[in-house]
Amino acid sequence: MTGVYTILLLIVSNIFMTFAWYGHLKLQEMKVISNWPLYGVILFSWFIALAEYSCQIPANRIGYVGNGGPFSLLQLKVIQEVITLIIFTVFTTVFFKGEALHWNHAAAFLCLVMAVYLVFMK
Repeated sequence: MTGVYTILLLIVSNIFMTFAWYGHLKLQEMKVISNWPLYGVILFSWFIALAEYSCQIPANRIGYVGNGGPFSLLQLKVIQEVITLIIFTVFTTVFFKGEALHWNHAAAFLCLVMAVYLVFMK
């Protein structure tokens, strides 16, 4: 179950991370924060990133083999990167209608799936 909790926390963390890093672009496009100064946008993003870190740190802590978890550091990082790209792809295609997926994106995702396979090989 520790592995499941780790992955769930990484998913939640990456949802917050994506909104912290890219959500302000959509809010600007919607004219919600279009006249905010840059420091205001940074503070807003940091506030969201606090929620990200509140999930990311526990995920790495409980998932790491050195703390009794099932994953090595390399495995945790590859899992996190794959989750990040999946969340980012969903976010981009749902919230930014002008962005489209192409064959090279699918090929890149296939390479990431292979990376996950390879990092878990014994």
